[in-house]
Amino acid sequence: MKDIAIKENHLYQKAYRNGEKAHSKHISVYILRDWGAKKQMLKNPEKQYINRVGLSVSKKIGGAVVRSRVKRIIRAGLSQAREYGQLKTGYLIVIAARVGAHEVKSTEIGEELIRAFQRLDMYKTPKAPKTEEGGK
Repeated sequence: MKDIAIKENHLYQKAYRNGEKAHSKHISVYILRDWGAKKQMLKNPEKQYINRVGLSVSKKIGGAVVRSRVKRIIRAGLSQAREYGQLKTGYLIVIAARVGAHEVKSTEIGEELIRAFQRLDMYKTPKAPKTEEGGK
């Protein structure tokens, strides 16, 4: 299920002010119940609630090329966090990069996102870790 990007500044501000927070070394995650989710659900052809996701990368991180790279890394980490388990829907999710985020790989960001979503209780049911089955 594809997320919709947060485009309005006031939604970022609401998530920063009123949302639940989880911070890690390279990212900060803000979660807030989306009161406009019903309207978004009705627009959705599948008629399902969806999350709206916003990425915030400050100029302190670096120039335009570096900021774009950090956004790609965060998106890849977010897809890794989605593979871990199914996220609850109907939320505003703002992921803000912290200083030093441009120096890490997407797997580290993905692990930090998984821990943040666990702290914020955003997973419906996490998948069980894969185990190798022994041979005969």
